[in-house]
Amino acid sequence: MLDFQPVLAVLMSKYPQQLNDSTRRQVAAWLLLCCAMIFAMVILGGVTRLTGSGLSMVEWDPIFGVVPPLDQETWESVFIKYRQSPEYQKINVGMDLDGFKSIYWFEFSHRLLGRSIGTVFLLPFLYFLWRRKLTPRLIPRLAFAFVLGGLQGLLGWYMVKSGLVENPHVSQYRLTAHLGLALLIYAYLLWLLYDLLFRPVEEPGRPPGLIKAANFILGLVAVTIASGGFVAGLKAGHAYNTFPKMGDQWLPPEGWMLQPGWRNLFENIATVQFDHRVLASLTFTSILVFWLAALRRPLTLSARSAFHLLMLMIVVQVALGISTLLLHVPVALAATHQAGALLLLTLALLVNHRLRKS
Repeated sequence: MLDFQPVLAVLMSKYPQQLNDSTRRQVAAWLLLCCAMIFAMVILGGVTRLTGSGLSMVEWDPIFGVVPPLDQETWESVFIKYRQSPEYQKINVGMDLDGFKSIYWFEFSHRLLGRSIGTVFLLPFLYFLWRRKLTPRLIPRLAFAFVLGGLQGLLGWYMVKSGLVENPHVSQYRLTAHLGLALLIYAYLLWLLYDLLFRPVEEPGRPPGLIKAANFILGLVAVTIASGGFVAGLKAGHAYNTFPKMGDQWLPPEGWMLQPGWRNLFENIATVQFDHRVLASLTFTSILVFWLAALRRPLTLSARSAFHLLMLMIVVQVALGISTLLLHVPVALAATHQAGALLLLTLALLVNHRLRKS
């Protein structure tokens, strides 16, 4: 069996152990652009879902799918394929070509942006490799991120396929998995970006209690966002548009009607919305306690600033969530709420990074 480890060791020895300031800025700018594009991709995916556009493209063409219909004949051909889909026959029957175009462009833009992210990531990565502007530590991490991006594309089509069946409804499990992997890639690249943006400095001492709490907060934010994926997948935000009660009760009466019982957590509209409310309230309370505890600790300026921003963002996010619910999920407000969730994740990760490495 061939041993490639010595060859890899020789190749990696040609790369710098540390990046100079100029190269660091270049790589950081590239990763910042990738993160911004993923951020936009998640928001556009949410809008695609909210406008009912996700099943408008019934084929997956990763090579030639970057070219939209350019003439009337092509539009008619694409529309014929859509009219053969269960969504058209059971939900959008009677939709004309103009109506089809209005949903097609959302899904097409979502897929095109996904492909663009892959290109924007890969080409600079190859350039930096060629110019030896990456460290041996950074190279495998970036390569792994690219692999995750490819898997995300496959998972996206796997999600869409779940709705191209007799019941034209995208699986909330696959939708949440698709969202979760997007957030994982975003957070993964964001952490690498933070490493490039912030140089290690002396700090008054890293409080282990706060670090553990930061891990808990980060996990809680992630779980709350995932529960929002189930809310979106089941369109649960359109039910019980009251707050703080669900209708006239604190607990939804339909909350445990499915058997076996665990299905209610993921398939019962009432329970899924209730779970999201509880998790959001727990996240708010936890961040408030976390922030108050941090105020009494000696922290660097960057860490303290991250704490304040996190506290501010959770207040804004809760307000956005309640408003979205009370106003029956208007697209613009719901998309803003989703953007707020990403910003909250961004800041929770920043707090974690600052506590560990500042």
